[in-house]
Amino acid sequence: MAAVTSLHAAVDHAARFETRSATREPTWIKWTIVGVSLTFFTLFLLMPLIAVFVEAFRKGWDTYLAALIEPDALSAIKLTLIAAAIAVPLNLSFGLAAAWAITKFEFPGKQVLITLIDLPFSVSPVVAGLIYVLVFGAQGWFGSSLADNDIKIIFAVPGIVLATVFVTFPFVARELIPLMQAQGKEEEEAAVVLGANGWQTFWHVTLPNIKWGLLYGVILCNARAMGEFGAVSVVSGHIRGLTNTMPLHVEILYNEYQFAAAFAVASLLALLALVTLCIKTWIEHQAAKTKEES
Repeated sequence: MAAVTSLHAAVDHAARFETRSATREPTWIKWTIVGVSLTFFTLFLLMPLIAVFVEAFRKGWDTYLAALIEPDALSAIKLTLIAAAIAVPLNLSFGLAAAWAITKFEFPGKQVLITLIDLPFSVSPVVAGLIYVLVFGAQGWFGSSLADNDIKIIFAVPGIVLATVFVTFPFVARELIPLMQAQGKEEEEAAVVLGANGWQTFWHVTLPNIKWGLLYGVILCNARAMGEFGAVSVVSGHIRGLTNTMPLHVEILYNEYQFAAAFAVASLLALLALVTLCIKTWIEHQAAKTKEES
């Protein structure tokens, strides 16, 4: 009996040793991976970010402020905010509706809708801009009709908004769909059985469960909207003071060798990225905290 007990103990010890060996890499491998990761982070993320702010303030605070309050810069900032202010609520509405439809209902064409949501991820933004030019440009499908009614879309604010909406609309939907699929439909069905209508079910059951994922998607959507370059570049026409967003204004200043001004405007986009990162981290922390409490 003692021999059997000793044998079982030896087998258990060997199993634990094998588990530790399978899950624990040698120290040198661990530190090599950490070193490669930190090196990549420093060279390709941290140093460029520092360089933006160093170049922005190289000629002093006065030059920095002058670059930001210059009329063309203010116009670019204003247009960027306008495009984001329109695109983000539209994508919020679309993302909620699409996620609700995909996760709560079965209908013909469901897989097609899921595929179309991912379309901006697979299509180059430049190609998306060219599509809008083909459809709404002066020589496009609806160009003559728009011109007859004195409606400008391409090389005007509407074209920039359309391009921004196109490249950003997957973010909210793609954040909500897996979250709502994981949560299932049981709570909503229970609320309906208890007499809640559609709006009450959404407001008191669905929204509290998805609020952190929804905020996360909105933050990513807003960051992409303000930083979009390719599609907006095609449809904007690069008209100073009218159709240049912040990324386009940075390109023009850099091409004209106004490096201090270019980096000053670029620093605003960098600050946006940092603020987005901070908010993203806070949202992830709150989501994890809520999950633990539940």
